Amino acid sequence: MRVTMVGTGYVGLVSGACFSEFGHQVICVDKDASKVEALRRGEIPIYEPGLDKLVAENVAAGRLSFTTDLAASVEGAEAVFIAVGTPSRRGDGHADLTYVYAAAEEIAAALRGYAVVVTKSTVPVGTGAEVERRIRAVRPDFAFDVASNPEFLREGSAIEDFRRPDRVVVGTDSARARAVLRQLYRPLSLLDTPFVFTSRETSELIKYASNAFLATKITFINEMADLCEKVGADVQDVARGIGLDGRIGRKFLHAGPGFGGSCFPKDTLALVRTARDYEAPTRIVEAVVAVNDARKDAMADKVIAAVGGSVAGKTVAVLGVTFKPNTDDMRDAPSLAILPRLIAAGARIRAYDPEGMTAAAALIDGVDWVSDAYATLPGADVLVIITEWNEFRALDLARVRSALNSPIIVDLRNIYRPEEMSEAGFTYFSIGRPPVAAH
Repeated sequence: MRVTMVGTGYVGLVSGACFSEFGHQVICVDKDASKVEALRRGEIPIYEPGLDKLVAENVAAGRLSFTTDLAASVEGAEAVFIAVGTPSRRGDGHADLTYVYAAAEEIAAALRGYAVVVTKSTVPVGTGAEVERRIRAVRPDFAFDVASNPEFLREGSAIEDFRRPDRVVVGTDSARARAVLRQLYRPLSLLDTPFVFTSRETSELIKYASNAFLATKITFINEMADLCEKVGADVQDVARGIGLDGRIGRKFLHAGPGFGGSCFPKDTLALVRTARDYEAPTRIVEAVVAVNDARKDAMADKVIAAVGGSVAGKTVAVLGVTFKPNTDDMRDAPSLAILPRLIAAGARIRAYDPEGMTAAAALIDGVDWVSDAYATLPGADVLVIITEWNEFRALDLARVRSALNSPIIVDLRNIYRPEEMSEAGFTYFSIGRPPVAAH
């Protein structure tokens, strides 16, 4: 099949590359000529494990290409995906659909034969109907369908998520559109992947409801972690104890500094705004948004308390700044709230992240970025672990202890065991577990 992917951001590039691996002819379109030229040279603008190799292989095989010419790419395509950004709109938190609607109108002008126009971007309920209205206004007598096909890709494991998804959701009332999308995803049917065919509105809401529910699980266990610290309980045992209940499940029960990234913050906020517009307020999701925002600030307070109530004139070593490991994504990362608070309180920050430092340096002023984890340590008064990159899980603790000015670690991801850290000579603070002193 011939597929056009409008947008070469995270979703568009991963989806386009994976569809080409399925054997389809895929053209990825972007207005940014320099980005397109870089992609043609094999330069990937985002960090996603395995994506560079996947793109290179399918470009070499002639199944994947990049262009700025939307009109030429749409001609002859059986499915045209809109995979552009939908950031939070400044001022009110609604999803900004400017790019979605602009893409729809350009696609309308370029259509020459029947195609399914598919919203892959995360969009509020009713967006598909508006996309159809706008295309119909340009091509009133033309045969086309508009469908919703939300993505459920996790940064850091997106390729495997696309190849082996939990489900494929398609929103359309058109039998012809269903047939096109079923054929497009045919390789997944061989794996018995569940397909959910439903209305556009339901499909759009499934995406928001999924992200809001996962964000709620994260926020719930973070609040339980706060309670654990007060009563002397262990949040990791609490999470395991409740996660073994099949009705609850173990995933997304990892206490930490709050959720960030490209999806959960903007999608929970957009769902809250949409629900208010329809006079069906989502009180639970509203609380999730508020609690998560406050939590990031509270993590800075936790660091300050760990060093005696003041970081003025002190050096803070920081490991990890991206919102999660295996990505260079800094969007709504907890570090964006934590580090400026510490700097404002008088701290000197020395930080390292395996992939995120270039992006972070453009967002956070006053940080000394260094070349590796151990370079953050000499003379530091506290070590703070913000992102759980694998390379931070097996630090040489004796080397860490000797390099620090004060043997204090604040682990916001619980990647070490308290008893191990105590025996290694550290005063160790984590999330939802009692602090321990050096043994």
